[in-house]
Amino acid sequence: MKKIKNNKQIVIYQAKSGNIELRGDFDKETIWASQAEIAKIFSVTPQNITLHLRNIFKDNELDIKSTCKESLQVQKEGGREIKRKIKVYNLDIIIAIGYRINSVVGTKFRQWATKTLREHLLKGYTINRKRISQNYDEFMKTVNDVQMLLPEHITLDPKAVLELIKEFASTWVSLDAYDKESLAVVGTTKKAIKLTGAELANTIRTLRLELIKKGETTEIFAQEKKEGSVEGIVGNIMQSFDGKPLYISIEEKAAHLLYFMVKNHPFTDGNKRSGAFAFIWFIRKFGVKGTRNINPSSLTALTLLIAESDPKKKEQVVALITQLLK
Repeated sequence: MKKIKNNKQIVIYQAKSGNIELRGDFDKETIWASQAEIAKIFSVTPQNITLHLRNIFKDNELDIKSTCKESLQVQKEGGREIKRKIKVYNLDIIIAIGYRINSVVGTKFRQWATKTLREHLLKGYTINRKRISQNYDEFMKTVNDVQMLLPEHITLDPKAVLELIKEFASTWVSLDAYDKESLAVVGTTKKAIKLTGAELANTIRTLRLELIKKGETTEIFAQEKKEGSVEGIVGNIMQSFDGKPLYISIEEKAAHLLYFMVKNHPFTDGNKRSGAFAFIWFIRKFGVKGTRNINPSSLTALTLLIAESDPKKKEQVVALITQLLK
């Protein structure tokens, strides 16, 4: 539920303890709440929230400068208006705390937040139109087009889709081509490269050991279901036919590497994380120009899109990735 109050966006969250007014900041796709409000959301003590905040920043899970700010709070006390500066925290922090609490209450809040942002995205989202090559209506239609890559029963978070589309909107070939499923695979880097399955497997193995050492994953992370699975994927993207590479450009190879690593599930656990890592490692190793277009948000969106996509839409998904790398 959302309402406008004093020309500011106020979002009402119905917690177990009662209604909580949160500050909406939809230009930045977020919500702000104080420690006391976060405590009410998850039905815990403010001291509990303080402990979680300390650990989140200590572990460098999130950056305090980008997730926390001061806000002026005005309260009436004894007939007087008292102004105080309090710290408020954005949606990333609130959700991070919810995961640490790991309760039914936390899950309900995450579902509510996703729904609230989705509704605003579809009904009232504003964006700098200079960043997109088509008008706003066509842009939002493109968001829906990307959603069409998914099976009917799957709904990808529109926020994630938007992050993905924003990254390569300026290089979008044409909506007409996309609608007709004729969006072309592009690739400008066509130099010969050498890559073996053993090299990539060893690189992922190194990542695995580092994460285990840091306590950031478990022993089952990146464990191959069947020996040689990674080497098989590399062999697939590096294969030749009649003396010519099947995938001509490095961008095509990179796109197929990400797709196969995520979609073929070579590991018992960590297929999306390993696939994303392998993709970034690959494009940096071979100097793909579009590497600068990949940020954490777009990489997350791409990985989720691949994971949930309809296998019949593989060529369209691969085309999207190469567009982003252009």
